[in-house]
Amino acid sequence: MMRINQSTIVWQRFLVIFTVALFCSLVWINPAMAQEQAFRTLTVTGQGIERIPTTLTQVQLGVEIQGKSAGEVQQNVAKRTATVVDFLKSRKVERLQTTGIRLQTNYQYNNNERRLTGYIGTNTVSFRTETEKVGALLDQSVKAGATRIDGVNFTATEEAIATAQKQALRLATKDAQQQAEAVLGALNFEAKEIVNIQVGGANIPQPRMMQTAQFSRAASAESTPVIGGEQTVNASVTLQIHY
Repeated sequence: MMRINQSTIVWQRFLVIFTVALFCSLVWINPAMAQEQAFRTLTVTGQGIERIPTTLTQVQLGVEIQGKSAGEVQQNVAKRTATVVDFLKSRKVERLQTTGIRLQTNYQYNNNERRLTGYIGTNTVSFRTETEKVGALLDQSVKAGATRIDGVNFTATEEAIATAQKQALRLATKDAQQQAEAVLGALNFEAKEIVNIQVGGANIPQPRMMQTAQFSRAASAESTPVIGGEQTVNASVTLQIHY
């Protein structure tokens, strides 16, 4: 019988072990690499901005009266407020409602002493109307008996805001797509499909407030000018793109 060289046996065992290891690497490593490439993604977030004119104005105004007697003050406030409310109803304003009724003591302070001088009564209402009518309406409300104007806020119609929200989302989506194209193009990659979409939503814009100083200057004019301006609707869309 032929005697097998010991070194030959060792070499054969080494070849067997090497072959098994190579096979395992092909079975286990390559699928992992393939899976990594299959789920290679880019995530981008686009922003969309849409501006719309404010065609409606929310106004808060009221009556404030001072007097010696609480009953007298309250009665005078009620009477004058009723006149103002009747006037506003005749102008067909929207969402007319009472926002506050208050009767408080009025003190005078002198040499660390407090002395009751009378009472202060207030009654405030709020309403909404077209912005183009607000200036004249404020002047006429004062003539009808209003003694204070507490707030003037500008907003767009619900329909205009809803339309602007959709447009802002379209712009955000387009922005995200353009970002992805720029990045992948610079790296010589090609987008294959969108695997995930997250909508950040289109916010409901807050009404624009007319500053008190602005109104003070406007109120001193012969006719109160009121300019609504614009509201801004923002939206964001995040895309996860397979490439």
